[in-house]
Amino acid sequence: MDLLDTLTDKGLRGEIPTREEALAVLATTDDELLDVVAAAGKVRRRWFGRRVKLNYLVNLKSGLCPEDCSYCSQRLGSKAEILKYTWLKPEQAADAARAGVAGGAKRVCLVASGRGPTDRDIDRVTDTMAAIKDADPEVEICVCLGLLSDNQAERLKAAGADAYNHNLNTSEGTYGDIATTHTYADRVDTVQKAHGAGLSACSGLIAGMGESDEDLVDVVFALRELGSDSVPVNFLIPFEGTPLAKEWNLTPQRCLRILAMVRFVNPDTEVRIAGGREVHLRSMQPLGLHIANSIFLGDYLTSEGQAGQADLDMIKDAGFEVEGAGEATLPRHRADLAEAAAAAGSCGTAASACGSGGGCGPCGGGHSHGAPEATPVAESVEESNDGLREDLVKVRRRGAGTELAPNA
Repeated sequence: MDLLDTLTDKGLRGEIPTREEALAVLATTDDELLDVVAAAGKVRRRWFGRRVKLNYLVNLKSGLCPEDCSYCSQRLGSKAEILKYTWLKPEQAADAARAGVAGGAKRVCLVASGRGPTDRDIDRVTDTMAAIKDADPEVEICVCLGLLSDNQAERLKAAGADAYNHNLNTSEGTYGDIATTHTYADRVDTVQKAHGAGLSACSGLIAGMGESDEDLVDVVFALRELGSDSVPVNFLIPFEGTPLAKEWNLTPQRCLRILAMVRFVNPDTEVRIAGGREVHLRSMQPLGLHIANSIFLGDYLTSEGQAGQADLDMIKDAGFEVEGAGEATLPRHRADLAEAAAAAGSCGTAASACGSGGGCGPCGGGHSHGAPEATPVAESVEESNDGLREDLVKVRRRGAGTELAPNA
């Protein structure tokens, strides 16, 4: 297939496709799917070998968000039955982080719902990072607190943060359809602030919200232009009680094509399968590992993932290995750029003048080792007319009606 040969050759050289080529990936048929996965897999192995980076989420503050992001179970007016709590104490967060690191996670992601942090919130997160780094100085810390104000990124960097997550989520042209309390430009500004302070930029998207192929390509190219070092690909979990509760638009095949398109546009960038992989990729998750080089371990912000040991078994059975703490995630040339940006305190990208709201959406993971099992909210398994498993949102709704430890 000429398209895949072209994309493979470009990816192996670290070049990006044209918009037309990216759109063509999304338009491939199911008969061509394994060829698409194989082509993207060659590019993935060229830059990342067979390593899989594990990330672990600690949800510092859940629910109670004033933003109206349509996809989010923590949004203003959400009726989703989720755990709601205010800030964890630093020692509580550090205990949760230790569980993830013990399971093989290399990066801990600290997330808090809300429009953005106050200066007091930055102090809280600083104390939390200190507690985590005291226990394990080598662990990477990514912070996700929403929209940043001036000098907040610099404070986080000085306190020991390695990265900042703020997702663009969807294209600029359709952003107003999913949120009205902040803008796409606000999100871009926060990514630029983080990158400009020398933090590694972690910014991704959510697929399955009713967007077009053109929207998906637009946001992925925008992420490339912003210089994101890590691109989390979330697949919408249509939570009951949110405006997008009925948006069941994804199949495993569609998810794999989206992942492949993201890989071709970001050949030498960390591509992470984030929220919704169990719900939408299901038994085809191992194929996703041939495209992406990073996943979240265990549970998500307000929904369950598969057990952490099941993730580890899947990685091993698929012929991959967990990336060690001493191994560099990014290829040398990308790592050099990131280090230079950190040293200079500037992003070094054309998209930024160096000057995602309400946390990071549904992305994130972190298996709660030793925590009691969540009680399913609904036990019946029903198939919709088109075969999509709507029941999985119910059985994976995190923590409703349980005494589950508040780390996910």
